[in-house]
Amino acid sequence: MTEAAELPPAPEVAREVFGDRFPDAVRYAELLAEAGVQRGLIGPREVPRLWERHILNCAVLSEVVPEGVTVCDVGSGAGLPGIPLALVREDLKITLLEPLLRRTNFLTEVVELLGLDHVTVVRGRAEEVMGSLPPVHVVTARAVAPLDRLATWGIPLLRPYGEMLALKGDTAEEELKSAATALSKLGAVGTSVLQVGEDVVDPLSTVVRVEVGESPGGVRFAAKRAKAARAGRARRRR
Repeated sequence: MTEAAELPPAPEVAREVFGDRFPDAVRYAELLAEAGVQRGLIGPREVPRLWERHILNCAVLSEVVPEGVTVCDVGSGAGLPGIPLALVREDLKITLLEPLLRRTNFLTEVVELLGLDHVTVVRGRAEEVMGSLPPVHVVTARAVAPLDRLATWGIPLLRPYGEMLALKGDTAEEELKSAATALSKLGAVGTSVLQVGEDVVDPLSTVVRVEVGESPGGVRFAAKRAKAARAGRARRRR
């Protein structure tokens, strides 16, 4: 039996969530179950629960993403949550940021195959692309790192008054408390834990929202951001 044969049919609620993009969501699930497993992006044991635990769990993040904004999905991996979010929200401009070549190759293939013209794949680490990537309104992430470390990578990519939305599990409240000092130093002005996906996923998806003020990344990144901006202007003048 192949890995693809183990993929269960899409639940009926997926038709409601993805609408006209439902066939593309099905194709994405198939790609995860086939190429995703073969390339080590998804564990074989995850295939039977791809829809509930991964695809729909990420798609419902759209409930808390503002309309018409720019998004950077940090450590996108196999495209979670970036690809499901892109399938639900064509009003967004999404960058899938991932450092590993085999993963960016997969992401590029998915984006091209599904015709996601509002999605761009960038290979690199968050700390490397600051200054070369335009600051975004929203940073998303899922299962990348503990919140304090994730914030160090993600918050400096934000525009002033942007927000980071991190999909987390049962430890969300604890992580938020542990990261409070680090978040404050990075310019966070507000935090909250949200539950999304009612009538879609059970248990609900947990999202940690970190809102920043006028200096994303705080003082420690101000000089680095200015230096990156100067380097970018110098490159454009050549």
